[in-house]
Amino acid sequence: MNHVDRPVAWPTALTRWSSVAADVLPPAVIFLATLGPGQVLARHEPWPLLLQVVLVAPLAWRRRAPLTVFCVIAAAAAVQWVVGVQLPADAALLVALCAVGARRTWRQALTAGLVLEAGVLLAAWRWAPPGQFPFTVAALTAMVAAALTTGLWIRARQAYVTSLEHDREQRARLAVAEERARMTRDLHDIVTHNLSVMVALADSATYVRHRAPDQAAAAVERIADTGRQALADMRRALSGGGGWVWVWDGGGDGDGGGGEDRGGQPLQPAPGIAQLAPLAERMRAAGLPTRLEVTGDPTVVPATAQLTVYRLTQEALTNTLRHAPGATAEVRIHLTPGHADIEITDDGRAGRPSTT
Repeated sequence: MNHVDRPVAWPTALTRWSSVAADVLPPAVIFLATLGPGQVLARHEPWPLLLQVVLVAPLAWRRRAPLTVFCVIAAAAAVQWVVGVQLPADAALLVALCAVGARRTWRQALTAGLVLEAGVLLAAWRWAPPGQFPFTVAALTAMVAAALTTGLWIRARQAYVTSLEHDREQRARLAVAEERARMTRDLHDIVTHNLSVMVALADSATYVRHRAPDQAAAAVERIADTGRQALADMRRALSGGGGWVWVWDGGGDGDGGGGEDRGGQPLQPAPGIAQLAPLAERMRAAGLPTRLEVTGDPTVVPATAQLTVYRLTQEALTNTLRHAPGATAEVRIHLTPGHADIEITDDGRAGRPSTT
């Protein structure tokens, strides 16, 4: 099964080797570029080559311990100055300074820059051609400033990217929390409404089972229909919101339309203004006389707003059914483009109509 595991291991191996290359290649390039004729290899003593290695090799650890690497290279450069040997590998100091600026605080980076600038003054004092001291200092100072600025820019860029990733993760967590809260509210509305209707229908069936068996049977059928509707609404809520949902109809004819799934189950849209009439019918069957009046064109109201209208109406009627037995409810909805006015009243035991 090795041929199955290799594709999974390749990305990790590639990332590891890329990191190794990023650590090793810059010091290797600097080392080789400074070994030309007239430089290190032209000397007969072995110690300049050893000093060259000490100046360049620590750069391989510049991303892990940039400040330590800078200090080691600076110490090697100080030894170089004391013995009076000028080596082109001093360019490693600029790379180390850039790494400090990119991976340490700006105070540490500024301190390292000042240390390197002191080295610039000492090197120019000792090795600058006659009459070229100011120009040598200016040129080397510009290099130091460029290395320090580059490192600080890299650090700021990394901090900016990190903040963007943090904000994205925070927004994702908030979105998940909001979605869970929405699902909780929807499930509460669905369960409360449908259980209230089913209890009312069951009480009605129990009351008339001997005197009117047909009415009792019809009430039992409505209990089953209400349960199927509750399952459909719960599937919709758990699937993420509006749109179309799969609804099991127990083998009978589905009234949702909109096609079928591969198992022959009909599709129904998420509840909206069009489903208010069946809602009012279910409430009447449960024992709450309900009058529904809708004016305006439902198509001018977005689907998400229609779902809100449906849930508000459902919650209000359910509360009336539970807390005001024997009351009559009236629902009036006026629709305009992008706007819906909802008025729900009942003549419950409060003594005067209540409005939601």
